[in-house]
Amino acid sequence: MQTIKKCFVYVMGTFYILAGINHFWHPSFYTKLIAGFLPYSLELVYISGVAEILCGLGLFIPATRKAAAWGTVALLIAISPTHIYMAMHPDGWGVAPIVLYARLPLQLLLIWLAWTYTKE
Repeated sequence: MQTIKKCFVYVMGTFYILAGINHFWHPSFYTKLIAGFLPYSLELVYISGVAEILCGLGLFIPATRKAAAWGTVALLIAISPTHIYMAMHPDGWGVAPIVLYARLPLQLLLIWLAWTYTKE
């Protein structure tokens, strides 16, 4: 089990790096999520993209893994309202509403997975 956990941290880190890069490739998708209820939506998209990249990179490095895991937990909690917003307003996302609602418990799983690396 420990070997799986050690390998998975790299998968998780890669996922967050790619997700963060996507904020710069497709910023309009993300600004659409927050433009209705937060100011400076483009700036927030870029800041959250940088945060995801830094968390992902931090997960790769054993000396920064614990701090990066806590950062990931905080980031996932901070962006949770956007997932709730998407589920409550499913039109325009190109995804079935059930998928958007199913994503909410997935967010809890991702928070828990990141939290498991805070113990190292």
